[in-house]
Amino acid sequence: MGGILAIIIALFLGLAFAYLFKYLNKQDSSHKLPNGNMGWPFIGETLGFLKPHRSNSLGNFLEEHCSRYGKVFKTHVFGYPTIVSCDFELNMFILQNEGTTFPVDYPKVMHKILGKLALLLITGNIHKKLRNTVISFVSASKSESNFLHYVETLALSSIKSLGKKREQVSFYEEAKRFSINVMLKHLLNINPDEPLASKILGNFENYIKGFVSLPLNFPGTKYYKAVKARLRLSSIVKDIIKERRKGNVSPTEGGDLLNVILSKENLSDEEMVSVVLDLLFGGYETTAKLLSMIVYFLEGAPNALEKLKEEHQLIRKSKMENEPLNWEDYKQMEFTQDVINEAMRCGNVVKFLHRKAVQDVKFKEYVIPAGWKVLPVLSAGHFDPNLFDNPLEFNPFRWSDNSTSKKVAPFGGGPRLCPGADLAKVEIAFFLHHFVLNYRWRMKAEDHPLAFPYVEFIGGLLLDLESTGHKF
Repeated sequence: MGGILAIIIALFLGLAFAYLFKYLNKQDSSHKLPNGNMGWPFIGETLGFLKPHRSNSLGNFLEEHCSRYGKVFKTHVFGYPTIVSCDFELNMFILQNEGTTFPVDYPKVMHKILGKLALLLITGNIHKKLRNTVISFVSASKSESNFLHYVETLALSSIKSLGKKREQVSFYEEAKRFSINVMLKHLLNINPDEPLASKILGNFENYIKGFVSLPLNFPGTKYYKAVKARLRLSSIVKDIIKERRKGNVSPTEGGDLLNVILSKENLSDEEMVSVVLDLLFGGYETTAKLLSMIVYFLEGAPNALEKLKEEHQLIRKSKMENEPLNWEDYKQMEFTQDVINEAMRCGNVVKFLHRKAVQDVKFKEYVIPAGWKVLPVLSAGHFDPNLFDNPLEFNPFRWSDNSTSKKVAPFGGGPRLCPGADLAKVEIAFFLHHFVLNYRWRMKAEDHPLAFPYVEFIGGLLLDLESTGHKF
């Protein structure tokens, strides 16, 4: 029995190495692959690549591989031979050629969680159609008075609730609650105190936790819970669509996303559901994580915090008591934008992207072979000392140089630049306006943002708050 088992293991290993040998040697002499290490059979170096580390760093895996093999190296991750790029020039080339040479190619495990029509996964005309729907809604929302009003109203409500806890505030949890409430109101006209809001938030927690999990689809696993949560969220949105139709709500009433997409005859129900869930996911994740990282970084940057306070004090002095913020106020928040941009650069909400080469691509002295997966690591450019002075330092003042914006890609780039990024910035700016005017804060314990590879604050970013005495 033991001999048979040994033979089976030997055959298994032989097939595995033959599989790798096929990919490593299929190119002719004109192909020169980047240096690298393919790791163990089948699993390759996936576990090392995904090992948690501070999101405001490259992590040991990338640092060691770049040091040993260069900024572009070969490996085997997520089940495929892969080229990993920490080269800013190559990353920009990949992003700008997404529709032709480097189409999106996310692991199949994510398709069942995200849904087959998710903007992250789809390509071609269907991507263009759904993305244009999102862009038209985002563009109309940015300066709309109703949107600005309830963003500020929800920000004030959230900030006032923080003051009741003061001694131990889980800021990350509060930021998530604020961001999902804004999106629910804006997209579906659901108020925070409605039971449906809590139901959606609970499902989103399970939905997101399954993104980086083993594809074990049986009860109790994170993956199983995420797939089920996605189905429940889809069902909730479908039910809301049915109710809107029964009530004969006209496209111009309410002004939320659902009314906008219901007015578009070229969208199927499945496409409508996917657009809503994409925006809920993007608004929830991006805003909450970025807002939390700003608060984290500002505690260690007193000069930036003081400059930020001064900017918002000037805006508040120009207004009547209790007068709401408007679009003109937002446009004056120039240093606030620098703070947001620097937090994106340092915190890296999106660390890398999944792409695939559909043809041989020559880059410098190397060739990326057709069929290989390509992972552009966006965070690598953000920490490149050739692009930034003291790249690991959180320094919003560096954004006074206009060239800085050309060296970062925190929300991707090319045809897949995140369409909801501008809405997230409005929400964060309005929240910060009231937060920095009303509170001083101190972290109760070091709780740096960790990349899993998606950013998390494991301890919830616990804060001690002290009132500044400012009137709300």
